[in-house]
Amino acid sequence: MDNKLQSPLSSRLSRRDRNNQRSFSKDDESGLFSSMRLPQDSPIKIVWKQGFIRLVLVAGILWMLLILIVLLFHVWSCQSSISFLSAMCNKEGKVFIAMDLLGLAPKPEHRCPIPVADDPDKIVIPEGRTPDEIVKDLTYIEEEDLVSNGSYSFAVFGGNQSWLQREESFKLKPSMKVHCGYLQNGGADMNPMDIEYVKRCRFVVASGIFDGYDVPHQPSNISTRSMKLFCFLMVVDEVSLEFIQSNVTVRKDKDKGMWVGIWRLIPLKHPPYDEPRRNGKVPKILTHRLFPQAQYSIWIDGKMELIVDPLLILERYLWRDKHTYAIAQHKHHRSVYEEADANKRRKRYARPLIDLHMKIYYSEGMEPWSLKKNTISDVPEGAIIIREHTALNNLFNCLWFNEVNLFTPRDQLSFGYVVYRLKGLFKFFMFRNCEYYSLFVLHPHTREHSSKVEWVKSLSEFKGSGSSMKESRGGFGLWTPYPKNLDSVTLPPVVRTSKAG
Repeated sequence: MDNKLQSPLSSRLSRRDRNNQRSFSKDDESGLFSSMRLPQDSPIKIVWKQGFIRLVLVAGILWMLLILIVLLFHVWSCQSSISFLSAMCNKEGKVFIAMDLLGLAPKPEHRCPIPVADDPDKIVIPEGRTPDEIVKDLTYIEEEDLVSNGSYSFAVFGGNQSWLQREESFKLKPSMKVHCGYLQNGGADMNPMDIEYVKRCRFVVASGIFDGYDVPHQPSNISTRSMKLFCFLMVVDEVSLEFIQSNVTVRKDKDKGMWVGIWRLIPLKHPPYDEPRRNGKVPKILTHRLFPQAQYSIWIDGKMELIVDPLLILERYLWRDKHTYAIAQHKHHRSVYEEADANKRRKRYARPLIDLHMKIYYSEGMEPWSLKKNTISDVPEGAIIIREHTALNNLFNCLWFNEVNLFTPRDQLSFGYVVYRLKGLFKFFMFRNCEYYSLFVLHPHTREHSSKVEWVKSLSEFKGSGSSMKESRGGFGLWTPYPKNLDSVTLPPVVRTSKAG
């Protein structure tokens, strides 16, 4: 009986086992064929994916190492004493500038060698003038412009330029007529004998002393050729002339021209402005107006002693690479808003007026400097300007001076703005600051300039008895209602990048 019971059960079990064996067999077969088709979860596929990822990672790491090696080589070449390698270093390039901003570039030298030619006598002076291609005919508004202070009217040197006239002056045309100082009866008058003398000057080294800050410093290393070629002209106001005559020897020639060593003194009568700093901008920026026959000029501040032959300077900064305008880069700042902040900290002018000046620029689209811009910096070291007096360069100087006349006398705040408004059409060479320090020896002023307006912290201080601090002959744009509402304008944040800046 047990056998009978077991027989059907065992038969059912045996059938089930056979069915399971067939099922396992089919699963095995399907697994085999599946492995041949490489499904997504196949080990081979996974290994292949992992290998590709590793390959991408290794390639990325190698690429980053290559970039790092190139950057390190760039830094090393900039510091190398081997001329071939140092020549490969482009310190005006965006790569070096970006490294400098990240703190990866070597610290800038205070002084560095200048690649000037060896012998001034071998310099070949270009023939003729650089052609005027954008602005061909430039003339100046010179009709008398009177302003009133409530009691009486008087002529102003720079004119009372309207906002519309200012806007139109930035639109370049082949023929232009603009404000450029020297309006009739506005002051800054030269003696007739000096006017006749400077007519012979094609090559000029110009400097200026105002309000008795300095005495003339004699240039050194000047070749005989440059002594004959250049006029060394020192522009002074009446206060400075008296100070110089009291402290150094002034000789007179047969035409009654006054000399201190190599410098021909050019006194300006009737100062055009109340503020000596603003008066000093007349010969500095409007050199082409003071000396209209000059083709080339090198401006240096009165506190500086020139130690490089001026012919070598023109060859290095203009003729060698066919530039027509050269100026040094500021040592600490690239953005005008950084420079404005430093001016406020150092009390270079009234803080609220500097802020107003910058708000106008910011509202007109002047962005802080960045690598996106086509310039090395928006802020120059204005103590040296090297230029050929082309029509476009003369126009730029007029527009630059108009900004100084209209707003604060801090010309370093206006240079980059005028470059921005001319939309890349004005070309200039901005050279390294360390070269600037190798061109001169800087001497301290005989005294520090100080005026009450520099200590002003609020516009309310100009009311009542403080109204006397307002300049009567310049800075009209700071007191003339601006066409746009500036109340909502917030200046961009400024990060102080240097303790000295």
